[in-house]
Amino acid sequence: MNKTFYITTPIYYPNGEPHLGHAYTTIASDVLARYHRLTGQETFFLTGTDEHGIKMVKTAAAQNIEPRALADQMVAAFLNFWKEIGITNDDFIRTTQDRHKSAVQEIVRRLVASDDIYLGSYEGWYDEGQEEFVTETEAKASEFKSVVSGRPLTRFSEKSYFFRLKKYIPRVQAYIESNPDFIQPAARRNEVLSKIKQGVEDLSISRATLKWGIPLPHDPEHVVYVWIDALSNYITALGYGSGDESLFKKFWPADVHVIGKEILWFHTVYWPAMLFSLNLPLPKTVFAHGWWTSGGRKMSKSLGNYIDLTKLREVIGTYSLDSLRYYLLRAAPFGSDLDWTDGDFAKSFNELKNVVGNCLNRTIKMVHLYRDGILPAAGELESIDRDLLAQGERLGPELADAYARIDLQKCAELPVQLARLTNGYIDATEPFKLKKDASQAARLNTVLSTCAVSIHRCLVGLLPILPEKAAVGLAQLQVDVAGKTLDWLYGNPPAAGTKLAEPTPVFPNVVATK
Repeated sequence: MNKTFYITTPIYYPNGEPHLGHAYTTIASDVLARYHRLTGQETFFLTGTDEHGIKMVKTAAAQNIEPRALADQMVAAFLNFWKEIGITNDDFIRTTQDRHKSAVQEIVRRLVASDDIYLGSYEGWYDEGQEEFVTETEAKASEFKSVVSGRPLTRFSEKSYFFRLKKYIPRVQAYIESNPDFIQPAARRNEVLSKIKQGVEDLSISRATLKWGIPLPHDPEHVVYVWIDALSNYITALGYGSGDESLFKKFWPADVHVIGKEILWFHTVYWPAMLFSLNLPLPKTVFAHGWWTSGGRKMSKSLGNYIDLTKLREVIGTYSLDSLRYYLLRAAPFGSDLDWTDGDFAKSFNELKNVVGNCLNRTIKMVHLYRDGILPAAGELESIDRDLLAQGERLGPELADAYARIDLQKCAELPVQLARLTNGYIDATEPFKLKKDASQAARLNTVLSTCAVSIHRCLVGLLPILPEKAAVGLAQLQVDVAGKTLDWLYGNPPAAGTKLAEPTPVFPNVVATK
């Protein structure tokens, strides 16, 4: 395993408050970051905001404020919410920060020096929402509307600097074809290759009619537009192009860029081409997750099914933050589209409560009822004990494999399945009957010990997903997680003779709000 792990979210447009889509990407990335920290890897987790571009200008104008004022206001909302939901990012990059702007200008200088930027002119269709130029063929096919937002495309014509994207397309295509893990899930890889084969033009990278942006160092009348500015954040945050590139040298290339599928093309075609031009290694994986709907329909404030900041806070207040984290990962295979329903959320919460919470509570209660709270040592094992303990032993390696594949649904399911098997084990061994027979005292000790070992492993496996609830549950087993690695935690279940804490429900009964 590498000693370092570098993970990023996209940088988000701060033209509105964070919503479910932002929370999903960021929480998924946080789970991955927490897992890799727990393995002992030095982890760097980056998120941030993309504050330039026409959308910010138009949104600010509609509110009769300057773009910078809008950015500051909305960035505060993102920062506050990430803190509120315990996101463990190591840095937050803003494209309006001097460190980013000066590094982007240095990147442009290097691209110019490589003769990969030239002055030309552009006339054609533009998708303002996606910050993307659209070919005439694509515009006609979509009836001159954005394929993402449905809003009308705009006609755009002016002098522009271009990046020689076509020069690098054969190399990009060859890289994608020879590195199957670069684009995940696999179906997304096929989409990108198919689009490449339809033909790719050079990339317009500047605007002269827009002044809200980073001036080109060799022609300040133009500002760097969108993708060179935005994509560069992944290396400018590490100090690339500055006087101190120590972080860059330690963490680049990124292990994974976690993104929404709508920006896959830019991250797997534009970004690799830029990196090839800069003679830099490519990120190891770009993982594009799916989109959320709500109640089977596209989210809309007018339909009343929009999962906004207010709704997310209501859910957290009712069910807990960790219950939200679990639901988001459990809802569908990571990479697929997802659908939010309140009923599914309640089922997900009840799974945590009735399977994990109940297993922990039953185990500790039995130890208190039958052994005065002192965890006994296991005696001779029977096949039913060995089978459950073997399943627990497999949990760590199975989770390591699932996290390596970024199969976050499996990462959520596997520990809960162990708790489910442990509940079945309790039902099958019937400790309450063993208690009534003094000759079965040693057998009862083995059952209690096996239950404690199994729920301990379940909770350790859930730590990246349920950082608060799993730690609370482990504390009831007298296991302190602070500063511990997964290897240590898996290998150190509560020892025989440990006085367990009083059982307290980790997931108490709740009354759902309407």
